[in-house]
Amino acid sequence: MSDLSTQPYTGPDDPRIVAMRPAEFAFPGPLRDALVTAVLSGAKTSTTGLLTEYEVADEPLPLVGELTAVLDSADRRIAVIETAHVRIVPLSEVDLQHALDEGEGYDTVAAWRSAHERFWHGPELRGALGDPGFTVDDTTSVVLERFRLLADLR
Repeated sequence: MSDLSTQPYTGPDDPRIVAMRPAEFAFPGPLRDALVTAVLSGAKTSTTGLLTEYEVADEPLPLVGELTAVLDSADRRIAVIETAHVRIVPLSEVDLQHALDEGEGYDTVAAWRSAHERFWHGPELRGALGDPGFTVDDTTSVVLERFRLLADLR
């Protein structure tokens, strides 16, 4: 009898894929589409979330070795990634390598932070947090996740 965990995935409806926690990059729309494209190309191997996002949503933090199913803007499971490293740091401690590995073309931490602050201060995230005045500063805790692409299900 073969071990199903070592068999290739049969597609997005594979029971192993369906059972995985979803990996959602940004909100559905152009930004998510760009981030998912970067994941699928291998350009994006890290991501950043606010610790408060996990707390408000009552979601567990990513775990090293965990497999998650990447969702596109239509909520289709199109890839599998594996968490390779997780750390929680103050926003002021995000380093250049992490910013570069986000695969969005940032060449400085300042450029990375500016783009992320626009997202974090946007109406969608503030709405999701239930705080229309939410802001970040140097002490805001962020979750830095490094991952690797295991399967492209398209």
